[in-house]
Amino acid sequence: MTTHAGSCHCGKVAFDVEGEFSSAMVCNCSYCRRAGHMLAFTTPDRFRMKTPQKDVSTYLFNKQAINHYFCANCGIATHGGGVAPDGKQMVAVNLRCVPDIDLDALKIDKVDGAKF
Repeated sequence: MTTHAGSCHCGKVAFDVEGEFSSAMVCNCSYCRRAGHMLAFTTPDRFRMKTPQKDVSTYLFNKQAINHYFCANCGIATHGGGVAPDGKQMVAVNLRCVPDIDLDALKIDKVDGAKF
C-alpha cells in the first residue's frame, strides 16, 4: 500500500495517508462547495498526523457531527473526521492537499449534500 504525504499550503498542518486512491467525492453542501474539496475516505489507522493536534484548527457546522480540520495560518482545509453511516470512525482526506495524486485521473463521485 502506498503512503502519501499531504499538507496545507504553508505546511504547518501535515499528514501521511496510506491507500490507493482512484476516486474522490465532490459534495455541493454549503461548506464543501465553497472550499472545493475532493474527498477520499479512509480509516484512522491509515491516517497519521505529523502536526500536533493542538496546532490544527477545527470547524463544526450543521449537525456538529464532522470535525473539519484546517490550518489557522493559511486557511487550507486538509481533512475531516467523524463517524461514518456504518457507525465506524472515518477520516475524509482532501486529496487536493496530496501533491502526488493525479487529480485529473480520479473518478469523481458527486454527492448532493445540499439536500442533507
